[in-house]
Amino acid sequence: MTDSLLSDFLYALMYAVILGIPVALYLRSLKHREAKARAAAEKGKLHSSGPQAQHPHIDLEWCIGCQLCTTVCPEGDVLAMLGGKAVLVNGYKCIGHSLCAEVCPVGAITMVRATPSMGADMPVMSDEYETSVENMFIIGELGGLALIKNAVNQGRECVDTIQGRLQADGVSSRAQGVYDVVIVGAGPAGIAASLRAIQNKMNYLTLEQDELGGTVAKYPRQKLVMTSPVEFPMYGKFKKTELSKENLLAFWKQVMDRADFKVHTGEKVDDISKGEDGLFTITTPKGRYRGLAIILALGRTGTPRKLGVKGEQLAKVMYRLIEADHYVNKKILVVGGGDSAIEAAMGLGHQHGNTVTLSYRKESFSRIKERNATRIEECMRTGKVKVVFNSNPLEITPDSVVLEVNGQQHQIPNDYVWVFAGGIPPNDFLKKIGIGFGKRDMTVEASNEAKQAAQAARQLVQA
Repeated sequence: MTDSLLSDFLYALMYAVILGIPVALYLRSLKHREAKARAAAEKGKLHSSGPQAQHPHIDLEWCIGCQLCTTVCPEGDVLAMLGGKAVLVNGYKCIGHSLCAEVCPVGAITMVRATPSMGADMPVMSDEYETSVENMFIIGELGGLALIKNAVNQGRECVDTIQGRLQADGVSSRAQGVYDVVIVGAGPAGIAASLRAIQNKMNYLTLEQDELGGTVAKYPRQKLVMTSPVEFPMYGKFKKTELSKENLLAFWKQVMDRADFKVHTGEKVDDISKGEDGLFTITTPKGRYRGLAIILALGRTGTPRKLGVKGEQLAKVMYRLIEADHYVNKKILVVGGGDSAIEAAMGLGHQHGNTVTLSYRKESFSRIKERNATRIEECMRTGKVKVVFNSNPLEITPDSVVLEVNGQQHQIPNDYVWVFAGGIPPNDFLKKIGIGFGKRDMTVEASNEAKQAAQAARQLVQA
């Protein structure tokens, strides 16, 4: 072999190595991700019954396997790559960020709702958020879509729908002495709907049984309440990717100071009826109001679900943690295995002198945020929180709690108990006012905007 041929061979070998190493690493990484995805898929089958509400739907014909969708979700492994395509492996973790759909370059992902079997205890709703009662709408978490961003978008869209109908029918509420729309609830969805009504110059009224801000107002200090940008009517887009409770409540106060923001706080709606003339009558302890349309932005948590054990009526038993730093040098039991329970236990565990036990009836956590899973493992390792799986409280006394653990009873000293067993949604109230429930096909795109965006992206690809 001549020196020239040898030199060419060595150069070719060098380039092959230089190019081959990244390819080999990529293939190895891809194989690792696929193995992890298959494991996640199997775990999802074991620990969940599928998507609970909103989740991404992937059109495999359009998916190009770019993997962007698997990297942007704050909840972890909702999506993964299998066979070079994005697949849904842990749909129950999805809470509707929609970042996967937004980042997809070919519009292969749309946000849809759960299958009909998952919607049996949900109110019947159209794509426009209208219930079985004409001109009565539900927006926000109560309709099956979580996240403040979704609630705000629905509030805006719903008011636009109502205004469009009023204009088409040539109806003037002012001439009839009634409101164009009465909004029940002043959380994120209700506030967004109210601002849109102001923007559209509509005659409206908002009623809130508690304080402005809904559930957000009851969150612990500095709790992150938004993880993606959102656009409020009249105020533009909040571009921060992380927004705390304080940031949002400061905005709520700014809104409340508006002269045209018409909200009655501390006024619970007892009944809503619809007359033969199509007008609604809303009854509260303080008055009666009439409206052409109703928007229910009530939230879904409703009344806290109780354990039903002896001693639960004691004052030391609570169902919501507002300020963890108010509790120090205490023996505390937290009951539950969801994000709220884990966040409360970790918050209390970091306060001076606290001994925190977390009781969960199952053998492992299966439906918590990825960041909470990592943090609770660290708290368990450092002793900040003691987790007792396969356990249930049997009795609560003034100075102790009796836990059943794997069939055996254990009495532990205790000062406070927090119960996070979920909430009972206001289904009875909804049924009372005539809203229908039952199985329904919820596999629809979250909005026409999502459909249009996907179609536009596909057209660009085809071009």
